[in-house]
Amino acid sequence: MAESYLKILSGKITSLELSTSKGVSLECKHFFSGAALYANGKICASLTPAGFGLKLPVEVRNRLIEEGDGKELRYFETAPVKREYVALSQSVVDDPERLQSLLNLSIGYVVDRERAA
Repeated sequence: MAESYLKILSGKITSLELSTSKGVSLECKHFFSGAALYANGKICASLTPAGFGLKLPVEVRNRLIEEGDGKELRYFETAPVKREYVALSQSVVDDPERLQSLLNLSIGYVVDRERAA
């Protein structure tokens, strides 16, 4: 089951031609029952049965939720909310330009936090 998520996520990442700065490496790997995108070894996105989740700044997460384009990410119904993540609506996932923009933001957010640490 996880293999199909890895294939879908890898295909999306490849097709979007994400802009990464020099020194940023991206890698898709298995992640529990799905797949995850790592930027410099830090997870920034996941695709699982819970949806397409992105790690984003609080103001972006809140805006997506308020506009109905996302919801809090829980990997299963009784799990705690995954802080710093939002599960994107299918309409956002299906919009290549919007998904590309949000993925670039997520990658930058994760890499900048890594560099600041």
